[in-house]
Amino acid sequence: MSILITGGKGQLGTELSKLLEERHIEYISLGSEELDIVDKKAVDNYIQSSKPKVIYHCAAYTAVDAAEDDGKKLNYLVNTTGTENIAVAAEKVGATLVYVSTDYVFDGSNTEEYSEKDATNPKNEYGKAKLAAELFIQENVSNYYIVRTSWVFGQYGKNFVYTMLGLAKTHKKLTIVSDQYGRPTWTRTLAEFMAYLVDNKCEYGVYHLSNDNSCSWYEFAKEILKDKEVELTPVSSSEYPQKAYRPKHSIMNLDKAKATGFEILPWQEALEKFLLIENK
Repeated sequence: MSILITGGKGQLGTELSKLLEERHIEYISLGSEELDIVDKKAVDNYIQSSKPKVIYHCAAYTAVDAAEDDGKKLNYLVNTTGTENIAVAAEKVGATLVYVSTDYVFDGSNTEEYSEKDATNPKNEYGKAKLAAELFIQENVSNYYIVRTSWVFGQYGKNFVYTMLGLAKTHKKLTIVSDQYGRPTWTRTLAEFMAYLVDNKCEYGVYHLSNDNSCSWYEFAKEILKDKEVELTPVSSSEYPQKAYRPKHSIMNLDKAKATGFEILPWQEALEKFLLIENK
């Protein structure tokens, strides 16, 4: 077994599994019931016995608002401790580790695009836990790719696109935050990039990957619902309070990813392809 996927039943893990199947590449995909990444001994034993060459670490706790209070402990257990366990085990067997991180490692105060070299300053518990894992990997793993992404949507889990489509069925009017800007990311694009880094033996390190072009949540929603009979009204973040701080401007620069030769679809085109699959 040369490829291991953690979080195999999640939105990204399922997408990556599908991609590898299409390419007739053998892999093992494990959900939390099959491999509890918080259990250091279980992780060590499994990876020592299977000795994967590549570990796509997709397992994560992603309830961002819950991570501020009720889910704070679980957030750190899964996103930090769990990732540390995977990282240590990966290094012991000489595996390449591909870790998925987030734009929430930034505070959103930058008016320009964030590069991989820009200073991090997470303002919510989810971002802090993911950054702690990033730093551990950089200090303890020889061969790693850290891929920061944002505004993820896909076929195999809860996400903003499905939320908007669902609300449009029951509401004639919706209010959407218009002062938070970022880049939407289709899980298919993200999975393809993760595999591309490994397959092409790209330089190890930190990469930013989302679909090209940027937008506000309001603009994203308008595109999702452009064929639906629903009225959208833009509102400010202050009018839509949430437990977890959201960066106002978390647009990540994609130049490093593009320099690898990987072609990145604009988010509008990625969304269109995704919706075509949904409507089949």
